[in-house]
Amino acid sequence: MQLKQSLIKDIMPHASVDNIRYYLSALNSVLPEYEITTPLRVAHFLAQIGHESGSLKYKQENLNYSAVALRTVFGKYFDDETIAADYARKPELIANRVYADRMGNGDEASGDGWRYRGRGLIQLTGKSNYQRCSEAIGQDLLSHPELLCSEPEVAVRSACFYWQSRKLNRLADQDELVAITRKINGGIHGLEDRAAFLNRAKQFMSIDQGV
Repeated sequence: MQLKQSLIKDIMPHASVDNIRYYLSALNSVLPEYEITTPLRVAHFLAQIGHESGSLKYKQENLNYSAVALRTVFGKYFDDETIAADYARKPELIANRVYADRMGNGDEASGDGWRYRGRGLIQLTGKSNYQRCSEAIGQDLLSHPELLCSEPEVAVRSACFYWQSRKLNRLADQDELVAITRKINGGIHGLEDRAAFLNRAKQFMSIDQGV
């Protein structure tokens, strides 16, 4: 199915026309390659990228947290008020701390946490994911991670790669919003927002809500 600017605007009412236009051609050319073609698959995909990208507004992760937010969101890494204060409003330092020694990243001093922070429409994160995505889509994202922000097709393709790698078409066919969210988020953060995007998609794409 061909996505239209007006449909995406209906599904993501807070998305700007410029941001919709930025991704529209890439969405229409890339989604079919990953068999994201049925109305229900497209609806679930749009719901997830709608949430992850802030209605297509954000191309990369916002890590500009206050000390209070660090203690709330990343309490495991900032269990001391003094440490949280030292890192507050320093996105690069925050990324290097919270993403250190996992997802293929090196230690905090390596800079991998910042280098491979969340980017693209599904917020691809971590050196291992960047590596796997690079091999799958034929782009050197390890050397040029900025491509996820500067090239709409790369951003869309990375999201489709992640979608395919987690076998999310099958879950979309089953209308499993919670399961899809867990595969993308690791939990159910933002589930209400994702559900709102999905319900609008079903409404404007005339998908039976009982599917």
